[in-house]
Amino acid sequence: MNAVQSISRGALTSWRSQSNAHRVLRLFLGITWIYAGWDKATDPGFLTKGAPTYIGNQLAAFAQNSPIAFLLNHTTERAVLVGTVVMISEFAIGFATLLAVAPATAAFAGFAMATGLWLSSSFHITPYFLASDSAYAILWLAYLLLMIGNRKMPAINIQRRGVIRTGIIGVLAVAASFAGKALPKSSAASSTNSSKKGAGKQIIKVADLPVGATFKFVHSSLGMPSILFRTKTGVFAYSAICTHQGCVVDYNSTAKKLVCPCHGAQFDPFSNAKAVAGPAVTPLPKLKVAISGVWVVEA
Repeated sequence: MNAVQSISRGALTSWRSQSNAHRVLRLFLGITWIYAGWDKATDPGFLTKGAPTYIGNQLAAFAQNSPIAFLLNHTTERAVLVGTVVMISEFAIGFATLLAVAPATAAFAGFAMATGLWLSSSFHITPYFLASDSAYAILWLAYLLLMIGNRKMPAINIQRRGVIRTGIIGVLAVAASFAGKALPKSSAASSTNSSKKGAGKQIIKVADLPVGATFKFVHSSLGMPSILFRTKTGVFAYSAICTHQGCVVDYNSTAKKLVCPCHGAQFDPFSNAKAVAGPAVTPLPKLKVAISGVWVVEA
């Protein structure tokens, strides 16, 4: 109880002593990070393999254009763990920011997370000001520097009370994650909107995809790396996410197989992408594509 009272008193004192600019930054960042954690916790597909919003699909898609692709490719094998850590961390950073528990550490963690998201998902967005992750990184950095400049950053407290306060934030973060899982949001509306948005999406011009060629793309509504084939009889496409551990497969034109670089799984694209070698047993999901005029489109 003393630790809880200490947190409440410390939070009230910190809010009263801060400038309006500091309060605005703190309130916005704290609430946004809690909302980000809640959005993931209430998404039934976020930690579910095969779901359109599965974290593994997101990581694999990010790796296609990210400067830290070598790291993202490794994380896809442990996507559920990575997603869980990110979700709980967002809750913890948000609660710690609002309640003034290790505020400098929380601000640095928020800065590091936003920078990581920028390098992963929006590094190549142009013009740069459209990449919201970079803006969040700057906001967290400004918040941290504001604390340091005002000399209001408390010393690191490794005493019993400090450990308990930090532990309470951790418990709140985990509890919020479980609460979100218990209150999943409806995915029907978002799925319908995504389908409408992705319907007829142009992938590549037919003239740019000769017979026998392949083309890698990111599916617009599913957000997953995919690979397109053209044969004499038409076009077809599959998800490029390996059904074993979520790595991104590539086409080996010599062997005429889709091959996973992580554990050697192989799939036959000319036989419904069934698994033919390695640890995978489930075929790659087939995606609907068609030729519409001069374009290959998502059907």
